[in-house]
Amino acid sequence: MSITKTQQKPLLPNPFDDLNDSEIIEKVYLSHTYDDEVCNKETLFKVVSNVISLSARVVGAMLKIEEHNGFIESTAISSGFKPEFSTLKLISCQMMTTVAGLENVHQTTLRILQQLRSFSWDTKALIALAAFCLEYGNFLNLYQATDHLGNSLKVLNQIQHRLQLPVIDLSVNTAVKLVLESVQKINLWGIWSSDERYETEDVPALSDALHQIPLLVYWAIATLVACNSNIQGLSDYSIKKFSSKVSSALEELSKHLKTCEQERAITSDYLERKRRFRKPKDIVDFLKLLIYQNGSQNAQIYDGKNKETVSVEVLKEKHVLLFVSGLDRIEDEIRLLNYIEERLVEDPNEKSGYRKEEFKIVWIPMEKVWDDARREVLRTLMEGIRWYAVPVEYLQPLAGIRLIEEDLYFRNKPIVPVVNPQGVVVNPDALHILFEWGIDAFPFRKADADRLAHKWKWFWDEIRKTNLQHIQVKGDRYIFIYGGSDKWTQEFTLAVDKMKRHPTITSADAIIECYHLGKDDPKIVPRFWIGIEGKRQRRHYENLDCQIQEIVKTLLCLKQDIQGWAILTKGSNVKILGHAQPMYQTVAEFDTWKDEVLVKEGFDIAFQEYYEVKRKELPAPQPCAYMNIDNYASNNVLATITCPNASCGRVMEVTSVNYKCCHGNVSDKVKI
Repeated sequence: MSITKTQQKPLLPNPFDDLNDSEIIEKVYLSHTYDDEVCNKETLFKVVSNVISLSARVVGAMLKIEEHNGFIESTAISSGFKPEFSTLKLISCQMMTTVAGLENVHQTTLRILQQLRSFSWDTKALIALAAFCLEYGNFLNLYQATDHLGNSLKVLNQIQHRLQLPVIDLSVNTAVKLVLESVQKINLWGIWSSDERYETEDVPALSDALHQIPLLVYWAIATLVACNSNIQGLSDYSIKKFSSKVSSALEELSKHLKTCEQERAITSDYLERKRRFRKPKDIVDFLKLLIYQNGSQNAQIYDGKNKETVSVEVLKEKHVLLFVSGLDRIEDEIRLLNYIEERLVEDPNEKSGYRKEEFKIVWIPMEKVWDDARREVLRTLMEGIRWYAVPVEYLQPLAGIRLIEEDLYFRNKPIVPVVNPQGVVVNPDALHILFEWGIDAFPFRKADADRLAHKWKWFWDEIRKTNLQHIQVKGDRYIFIYGGSDKWTQEFTLAVDKMKRHPTITSADAIIECYHLGKDDPKIVPRFWIGIEGKRQRRHYENLDCQIQEIVKTLLCLKQDIQGWAILTKGSNVKILGHAQPMYQTVAEFDTWKDEVLVKEGFDIAFQEYYEVKRKELPAPQPCAYMNIDNYASNNVLATITCPNASCGRVMEVTSVNYKCCHGNVSDKVKI
């Protein structure tokens, strides 16, 4: 079968018409192995720059124009520098012997890349440029020669003949300078890539730039081949067409490098902030590292109480609860922190060695994009706070956003680190402590939460011995534990179930669970109360033990209620030890106080306030019988008594113990 002339295709592709950028990059990558070949790039670049700079002057003189090259000539070149002449000459000869045809330019370019396969990307282009300058510089230097030797060499190099061709114009100079600039930009990329201070994820634009570099190297070398071919008089390529390709690839690389520069600056700023963050001067310095740009003079903070901006120095020597959050679904957190702020102000006295008035709340809002809509949401939320916040104008961009994410471990969920006046984080996140224990967790260290949890540990130990061992005690759950007469427990169960399904509870995201003690196994009930009463049969001396004894007395009071009893907890925190009737009435009348759930800082607070009202309105439970237990073993009594006779002083024998009902005398509201 014969092939017509129109069906014939060249064996080699035309890089302008037959190959796209991806195909060129793929071919260039095939010629690249390792970057382990050594080359004195710095000195070679100086030599090449000198050749190009001086050659540009010669061309300008030939064309009678003033040529500005933009490169500084260097006279300080080491006399010991010895480039690989054989390599340069071989590449130069390959360029000189490339016959006309864009396909041949492509082939020569790939051959040169194959020869330079073990050099770095910028070195490939630099060596190719040096090989080009070897001939280009000789050509222009001989053009200026006037001595006998120079004139003879002009003849051998056909200088006069080649000058008659339209090969010497500004397009060649422009192309060569573009290649030299490309070498500089690729070298800059290489320097930044090898900088060990920056991780790849710190400067992702370096990877983006790498995808552009093989294409730029290819067109840089192809342009040099085309320029050399024109100078030899073997072709008349439109060099501007080649330069356009180089210029386009160089422009794209420059964009990536500009982004790299910005990312490096951001990373440098972060590394410097991180270094200072490890040991800040004080709390104000700590906040400046997180919030403000370097050089911020008179840094301001928004005062939610007085609705004005003040100097951040107002927080000097203060303990700070640093609230970090987005803007969505934080109404509960705002109500909680407003409540904490109120309690800090109304009772500024010293506790655990700290004064509450020295504790301040600072809000750092975090959003990925701060557009007008989000800023308006922020302004609305800031109207409802009573503490400090970062002013809107400091938020885009937030200077210490990476510190907040990586060093304070913010993961798009609200956190409240606690920072002391020295700028040291004493609790990485106190939010769950605040939700569970409120102001009682002051000064909000982990140890304070542990102390409060220990206060109720004995109670939960007894609970887990019952049929409630599967109970989930979590800080975000409200738990009702109750017992009593069948009629009352049935009514209470139905009332709680109805309340749980109420739309207000759903809107408030309140998780309410209820556990009926003895529902599945009635034998558990006396076992539970025996365990509670056993707490009274031990000696206690510490303050915590005294608190526990008060709680035990209140629990045993509840036991005497004929109808029943109910306990409300928030996580491990027991909030109410309640009698049957006021607890039932509070649950049953939820519609009366439902709106308070969305206003108060928690369901438990709203519940407790209404419960107190009902407790005072309803008549107190009937008093218990007076019990006298004779011959009670002395080792089962809370305390022993010595003989008041000074001459005796021996421990007195216990023959009876009186129990008196606590109804009406001991409040069933837990004081903690």
